[in-house]
Amino acid sequence: MGRAFEYRKAAKMKRWGHMSRVFPKLSKMITIAAKEGGADPDMNPRLRQAIINAKAENMPKDNIDAAIKRATAKDAADMVEIVYEGKGPAGVLVVVECATDNTTRTVANVRSYFNKCGGSLVPTGSLEFMFSRKAVFELELPEGMDVEEIELEPIDAGLEELEASEECVGAWPDWTAFGTMQTALEKLGINVKKANLQRFANSPVAFSAEDVEAIEKFLEKVEDDEDVQ
Repeated sequence: MGRAFEYRKAAKMKRWGHMSRVFPKLSKMITIAAKEGGADPDMNPRLRQAIINAKAENMPKDNIDAAIKRATAKDAADMVEIVYEGKGPAGVLVVVECATDNTTRTVANVRSYFNKCGGSLVPTGSLEFMFSRKAVFELELPEGMDVEEIELEPIDAGLEELEASEECVGAWPDWTAFGTMQTALEKLGINVKKANLQRFANSPVAFSAEDVEAIEKFLEKVEDDEDVQ
C-alpha cells in the first residue's frame, strides 16, 4: 500500500509539474492568436489550432477562455514573439522561439543558458539556412478512411509528406501552407489532434552519448523558461 501511494503521489506531482510548465505557454499562444486574428475560433485558424493543442494537453476550458479574454482586456500586456539563435553544448545549433511581454528579461535569460553551457547567442537569422520550416499535423482519420483517400486534396493544399503509423497519421506541408492545409483537412472531416510549426535540420549531425546528455540537460533548462515556446 505504501509503495502504491508513493507511486500515485509521484505520478500526480509529475502531472502537476507538466501542467505548470505547459499551460502558461499554451495560454500565451492562445492570447497572441486571439489578439492577432480575433477571438472567434471559427474565423481565426491560428486561434482554432492553439485551442486544439491546448485541449490535447487537457487544459481546462476556463483556462482557454481566460486566455482569449486577456487578448481584449484593456490592461493586457503587449505580448510579442521573438526568435533567438545560438550554439549550445558540442556546437549544437539551436533556434529558441519565445513569447514575452519583456524582451529584456527574456534575452538575458536565454543568453545565460547558452553562456553557462559554454555556448553563445549568434545574430538572429544566422542559422536560418540550416533549417527547413514545416507545418506538422498529427491527424486522427475518420473510421473507415485510409491514408490513400486523403492524399490528393492535401497535396493541392501544399502537402509534401504523409506518414502513417499504428498510433497516428502525420502530415508535413511547408510552413507557409499551414492555414490552407488545416482548412483542407477540416473539409475532409479529419480531426487534427495537434499542429505546430517545427524546424528540421538540413544537415543532421551525429553526437556522442556524452554530448547528447549535455545537450538534453541544456534543452531542458531552456524549455523550463516560461517565455520559451
